[in-house]
Amino acid sequence: MAGNLTRDEARERARLLKVESYEVALDLTEGEERFESVTTVRFTSSRPGASTFIDLHGAHVRQVTLNGEDLDVSAYDAGKGRFPLPSVAASNELRVDADCSYMRTGEGLHRFVDPVDQKVYLHSQFETADAHRMYACFDQPDLKATFQLTVLAPADWEVVSNAAASGVEELAEEGGRHGAAHAARRWQFPPTAAISTYITALVAGPYHKVTSEHDGIPLGIYCRASLAEHLDADNILEVTRQGFDFFHQVFGVRYPFGKYDQCFVPEFNAGAMENAGCVTFLEDYVFRSRVTDAVVERRAETILHEMAHMWFGDLVTMRWWDDLWLNESFATYMSVLAQSEATRWGKGAWTTFANVEKAWAYRQDQLPSTHPIAADIPDMQAVEVNFDGITYAKGASVLKQLVAYVGLDNFLAGVRDYFAEHAWGNTELKDLLEALERTSGRDLSSWSKEWLETSWVNTLRPSFEVSDGRFTGFEVLQEAPAEHPTLRSHRVAIGLYSLVDGALKRTKRVELDVVGARTSVAELVGEEQPDLVLLNDDDLTYAKIRLDERSMRTLVDGGIAAFTDSLPRALCWSAAWDMTRDGEMSTRDYVKLVVSGAGTVTDITVLQAVLRQARMAVQQYADPSWRPEGLALLAGELRSLLGSAAPGSDHQLAFLQAFAPVATSEADLDLLGAILDGSEVPVGLSVDADLRWTLTHALVSGGRLGEADIDAELERDPTATGERSAALCRAAVPTAEAKAAAWERVVGGKLANHIARTTINGFQDPHHPELLAPYREKYFAEVGRIYREWTFDQASTFAVGCFPALLIEPETVKAAEDYLAAEQPPQALRRLVLEGADGVGRALRNREKDAASA
Repeated sequence: MAGNLTRDEARERARLLKVESYEVALDLTEGEERFESVTTVRFTSSRPGASTFIDLHGAHVRQVTLNGEDLDVSAYDAGKGRFPLPSVAASNELRVDADCSYMRTGEGLHRFVDPVDQKVYLHSQFETADAHRMYACFDQPDLKATFQLTVLAPADWEVVSNAAASGVEELAEEGGRHGAAHAARRWQFPPTAAISTYITALVAGPYHKVTSEHDGIPLGIYCRASLAEHLDADNILEVTRQGFDFFHQVFGVRYPFGKYDQCFVPEFNAGAMENAGCVTFLEDYVFRSRVTDAVVERRAETILHEMAHMWFGDLVTMRWWDDLWLNESFATYMSVLAQSEATRWGKGAWTTFANVEKAWAYRQDQLPSTHPIAADIPDMQAVEVNFDGITYAKGASVLKQLVAYVGLDNFLAGVRDYFAEHAWGNTELKDLLEALERTSGRDLSSWSKEWLETSWVNTLRPSFEVSDGRFTGFEVLQEAPAEHPTLRSHRVAIGLYSLVDGALKRTKRVELDVVGARTSVAELVGEEQPDLVLLNDDDLTYAKIRLDERSMRTLVDGGIAAFTDSLPRALCWSAAWDMTRDGEMSTRDYVKLVVSGAGTVTDITVLQAVLRQARMAVQQYADPSWRPEGLALLAGELRSLLGSAAPGSDHQLAFLQAFAPVATSEADLDLLGAILDGSEVPVGLSVDADLRWTLTHALVSGGRLGEADIDAELERDPTATGERSAALCRAAVPTAEAKAAAWERVVGGKLANHIARTTINGFQDPHHPELLAPYREKYFAEVGRIYREWTFDQASTFAVGCFPALLIEPETVKAAEDYLAAEQPPQALRRLVLEGADGVGRALRNREKDAASA
């Protein structure tokens, strides 16, 4: 995000201007630092003579011509990324001739050099407002226009944009502005339909490509040449075809952008980006080593998420970033629906949703920075921190609740009406609600106020009386904290589960509306008390659930392994984790629950999530005096499960991946070393490049390997992934000197985005928090400067990643409070620091709970 455009400025500019077209000519043959960018914009104004500005960041501006007259280039405000337009006419043609900067931060036009073959790769990332790092534009979502691109590129490059190229001209030797001559090709792209600037795109370089076609739509898949052997194009294309068939069926509008390219690009900052017809993905989704099916499932969800955006976000776009959730929540919900209805993951996709997306939402919604789903976004800095668990996962969970409320058929009918009415336009929340009200016949104003315009998550508890083994009364209690007192209307199912022939089966289900603080459930009176009562069975609503004492005892005594269905098991795991985070269940009891039940979890996504949570619990929430015992307990069970897992299975790999970060004993580190050197490899396990780095990292952290070993491993794997992994390991060396060197590399600000992130991850090693003690003071001394001077993505990476989160002491919370009081930082930075301090405060409370339970 370059300039900090405010909502008021955007509204004023939208009232003044209507943008018709952009013609952008780029020369990518000019050097390693900058590229030539010439933009011609045609637009009209409702108030001739008014002044406005066009966005352009980090550029050297040579010439600006408005309606045939040169403007003074010294008026360019490089700091704000704006060029003033002092007096616009009713109809205008603006030409901006500039040199723009390549980025290494994952924003704007990012430039990467492959260490394997030294080939150069470019990709754009413009959300939320970084298109004006590549070309001059009115960079806000409601000023849509057609976009026509011409690119001069080296002769061996592929160039991909929103439309299919209309022509490629071979230029044997092309003399650039700076006198160099290059073998080059000029790529011409036709005008797009009217789209927002943030979804325009450019991907360029000697990419490997695979082409196909489905239902008349040309399909392309791109990755770096050095990754071509690992590209599993068949699986990607299968999910792509399934997605198009499903969305064509339910949306009632054909895919609107002609061709559909999916580009896996290096050093991408997010999971993916929904550029119209040219989707970019994190290149980690090209699996160079073996992964579990949970990772393949996650990639499929991401593919479907971005595809859903082609309709919801690209065809119909939010007017301003207040309604970012309309984009992201809708795409998240629809991607899981598509997975469950059209792919091999079936209903298990909702199990993953319950255990992954909703866990993210619950965590985010209980931070001091929580906000309504329909957020108040006064400027671009505010929106950058709102790509969070509320905007994506809580919003999708609430849409799932809405579907239960209005019915899926009515919901999809409303969505079809919405697309038909608003195609190629911009909308607000009320536009979607009006469409859904028409098709469902329900008034959604109160629903919107409850669910979209308030914050925090409710807690639901069962309350009942039993006589002679049967319920004589049953209520659902709903709770909300005093700071966020809203009690919502929930559509929930209640399941009664009993052990029958060793299996935990549902014997009764009731569905009802829970309203207010207490809701009686007359249907359960007279029913026999089961072994387990599960509120929110089938995961219909968005709420934390609590388990009564008997139900929890059933789980801890092994019942969690006895479920015959994956979704109720996942909901119980989620409830136990919520109770642990909220201090209602001790860390040691949660770890013991995981140890007793992990070996029977068949769903690999749930298994890996539960194991991650258990590791976090023992490392951060456990009483420090019990922590070594907890690590040994978890490591011992994982080592046992690794030994008994089916050779070559996903579970075998998952158990080793979970075992390595908790291996601290001499015997456990011996085993990791033996697997790495090949002397004791479990049957069926392939110790490939990524697994070698996992083992190396654990052994470096454990003090068994050092710099020379890291160098040797990098020589074995001299790839981009190898470089990142080596950076991770160097920062994890458990010495004060290694930590100091890692800190200096990070705060120097010269690391590329992915190297910076992995260095920070290695620096924050949970096994050696004592080495981080000097950096609490240093963090608060640096974070303000870094936030002012760096790009937002890099600055937020530092603010979150380097927060002294592992110094779980009251002094850390006080240091954060003192910094905020003294410095009064910008609101976005304030939010990130508050979230870090809240995490430390929660860990302190949970450590007290765990100590008290000893």
